[in-house]
Amino acid sequence: MISRIDLRGGALPEGTALRDLLPRADFDVTAALEKVRPICEDVHHRGDAALIEYAEKFDGVALEQVRVPAQAITDALKTLDPKVRAALEESIRRARIVHRAQRRTTGTTQVVPGGTVTERWVPVDRVGLYAPGGRSVYPSSVIMDVVPAQEAEVPSIALASPAQKEFGGLPHPTILAACALLGIDEVYAAGGATAVAMFAYGTESCPPAPMVMGPGNIWVAAAKRYFTGVIGIDSEAGPTEIAVLADGTADPVHVAADLISQAEHDPLAASVLVTTSEELAAAVARELEAQVAVSKHRDERIVPALTGKQSAIVLVETVEDGLAVVNAYGAEHLEIQTADAARVAEKVRNAGAVFVGPWSPVSLGDYAAGSNHVLPTGGCACHSSGLSVQSFLRGIHVVDYTKDALAEITHHVVTLAEAEDLPAHGAALKARFGWKVPT
Repeated sequence: MISRIDLRGGALPEGTALRDLLPRADFDVTAALEKVRPICEDVHHRGDAALIEYAEKFDGVALEQVRVPAQAITDALKTLDPKVRAALEESIRRARIVHRAQRRTTGTTQVVPGGTVTERWVPVDRVGLYAPGGRSVYPSSVIMDVVPAQEAEVPSIALASPAQKEFGGLPHPTILAACALLGIDEVYAAGGATAVAMFAYGTESCPPAPMVMGPGNIWVAAAKRYFTGVIGIDSEAGPTEIAVLADGTADPVHVAADLISQAEHDPLAASVLVTTSEELAAAVARELEAQVAVSKHRDERIVPALTGKQSAIVLVETVEDGLAVVNAYGAEHLEIQTADAARVAEKVRNAGAVFVGPWSPVSLGDYAAGSNHVLPTGGCACHSSGLSVQSFLRGIHVVDYTKDALAEITHHVVTLAEAEDLPAHGAALKARFGWKVPT
């Protein structure tokens, strides 16, 4: 069901040598980029007409318009299962608690008497958010996209999700209902690269947005790469990942269930167990066989994910070695199921989100921990963060110096400008003092 990698019996390699030993899915964004390039440019030149044409080609629906009518959003909430509504409302409530605490405040630092630098945090003017709609429906991603943007006080928020044939060309009604609960009334039936291009370029019905955020498939990732430098993006998110660092104290039933929980997303999803215990490894392997046998998405997603090159059980000598492995791997989701899990979790440097102990499974974070589930994948947690309020803010430095404060530093500025062979930089200060350097 799942392969093994044995890293016991010697010192672990470091850096890229260790990363190269670890399982990882093939996710060729570069190849996909060549396929999305003409699609993006077609949307650029033909606008809504191109979006409608691609919806018929890729989603099998004949749209009359791309923007979802306001009434459809209202109706979706009216017909939402009350239990689903209650769960979404609680997820929203918890997400607001966490993300509201991330707000940044303006701060002023006095550098010298008469010289201050103020940092203002200003939200982007508009953001285009994406909620996937392929193998599954993700109203939870609507929450994870929208709540931090709202808490950052972004003034214009739009959301796109693929048109669904079974719902008359509208996005899934649960997606629309989540939008209604969040007060989002600008929604578009557009998916994949076409949605990213719509936001990046703008069309007749959709104004352009300087930032596009949200998870998606390889076509969304490729489109984000295509527009890098033109718009702001969160990351080129790949297939989901879970890594579990465990010792002999972990419950194999829990570990196996958590590995399967992420494997059901996608055949390329990665499920990795890093453990010091041969006994736990064997028990988890047995549990995987038993639990997968009764899983709903067994054949089309879970088995391909667990048997793929991206998933494995990795055996290590010590928990410290396990930490080295998971820090090299940089998982999107990392569970710590060891003795003294909180202490071990403090040593994690590279992960999108860390889940501590047996009662903090990744599934909790996917829906209702209050944390965000839009997280870096493919090892990008080594340098990138998940979606947060800060993702939508720009820090602007405001410099305010008096004449005396400028005079005090002018000789240093002139010296540095001349050292860089940029004398006009120094002249800009000298001009303020009769072309003499103040002493």
